[in-house]
Amino acid sequence: MHWSARSLFETFAALGALSSIGFYILSACGIASFLRQRQNRRGSTHPAGQYLPPVSILKPLKGIDPQIWEAFCSHCEQHYPDYQLIFGVSDPDDPAVAVVRQLQTKYPAREIDLIVCPRELGTNRKVSTLAQMLPAARCEILLVNDSDIRVEPDYLRRCVAPLEDSAVGMVTCLYRGIASPTLGSRLEALGISTDFVPGVLSAKMIERGIQFGLGSTLLFRRGDLQAIGGFEAIVDYLADDYELGHRIAALGKRVELGEVVVDTFLAPYSARQFFDHQLRWARSVRGSRGWGYSGLALTFGLPWSMLALVAARGAAWAWLLLAATAVARVAVGLTAAVAVLGDTQALRDFYLLPVRDLIAPVVWAIGLVGNRISWRDDVFYLRNGRLIKIADDSTVQPEIPRLSRP
Repeated sequence: MHWSARSLFETFAALGALSSIGFYILSACGIASFLRQRQNRRGSTHPAGQYLPPVSILKPLKGIDPQIWEAFCSHCEQHYPDYQLIFGVSDPDDPAVAVVRQLQTKYPAREIDLIVCPRELGTNRKVSTLAQMLPAARCEILLVNDSDIRVEPDYLRRCVAPLEDSAVGMVTCLYRGIASPTLGSRLEALGISTDFVPGVLSAKMIERGIQFGLGSTLLFRRGDLQAIGGFEAIVDYLADDYELGHRIAALGKRVELGEVVVDTFLAPYSARQFFDHQLRWARSVRGSRGWGYSGLALTFGLPWSMLALVAARGAAWAWLLLAATAVARVAVGLTAAVAVLGDTQALRDFYLLPVRDLIAPVVWAIGLVGNRISWRDDVFYLRNGRLIKIADDSTVQPEIPRLSRP
C-alpha cells in the first residue's frame, strides 16, 4: 500500500472511531434519559395499579424453548384481577402442547386456552398463528410476547398503566438475555445488554420516541390492531414486532418504552448457530430500517480504532484514540447492562466484549449483501422486509379447532 492510500485509510479508520465515540455519547444520553424517566414513574403520585383493564395475553408457540415452564408459570402468577392466557400452535403434535396441558392442570382457576392454528396465512408462521388465535381473545387490550419470556408478578400492572392515556398506542419493554453455558449463547446475551439496548435508547433519542416494538412485550388495543389491517397485514414480514409497533405509531399514536425489564432465555447456541442468528437479525434490521442498518457501520468503535492504530503504525495519537474508544465503549456497555437491565451476568462475561465487537462488523458486512436467511428449519429470501419461502409445500386447512381443557 503506497503512502497516500495508507494515509487515506488511516484517516477513514480514525473518522470511524470518532463517529463511534459520538454514538457512545448519544447512547449515554439515551441511557440517562431512560433512567430519569423510570425514576420519575416510580415516584409518580399516580403509580401503576389504578388502571386495570382486562387483558388477553397471546403466546404463539413452536417447540420447547429453554426454561419454558418457568416462563409460562410467571405469566400465570400475575397480581392482576382479570386476564386470560391464549396459547397457539400450528401443529397439534407440537411438544409445547403437553406443557400447556400441564399448566392448565397446575392453575385450574386461571383462564388458559390452547388453540390449534393449522392454516398458513403467510410466510411468517408466528404471525399466522396469532391471526388465528385472535378470535379467542375476549379483551380489548392485547399483549403478545415470546414463549421464552419470564416476567415478575407485577408485570401486567406496570406495563398496562401507560395505556390509560389514549394517545399511547403500544407499550413495549427492554429485555435481558439469560444465557445457556455455551459460548454462542453468552455472546448473544452480551450483545443484547451492550449493543442492542444502547442502540434502542439512542434511536429513542434520535427519533424523539420509539417508532417500533420489541418482541419481549407488545401491548396494544384491539381497535388499533384492526386500524392497521390486523395481523394479516404483517403476516409476510420477518420483523413482525417492528412492523406492528411502526404501523401503530403511523396512526399518530405513541409507542412507550415501559419501565419493566423482562428475561428471555437463550438457547445453547453453537458458534455457527450464534452466527446464523446474528445474520438473520442483521438482515431483518436491513429489511425494516435500511438507513439505520447503514448507520451501524459508524458504531464499531473497537474495530475502527484498531484499524487506525495499524494504519498509523502505532502512532501515539492512534493509541490515545484506541484508549478513548475503549473507555467509552466499556462505560456505555456496563451502564446499559447493570443500570438499565440489572444484568449481573454481563459482568461475568464482559471479557468477551472484544470478541463480540470483532464479530459484529463481519456479520454487518455479510448482512449488507445477502438476502437468504434460515428460520425455524425453513429457508427464505428476504425482500423489502418480506419473507419469500424458497420451497413452499404448505397446505391450507379450513378449520381452527380449539383444544379445550381435558
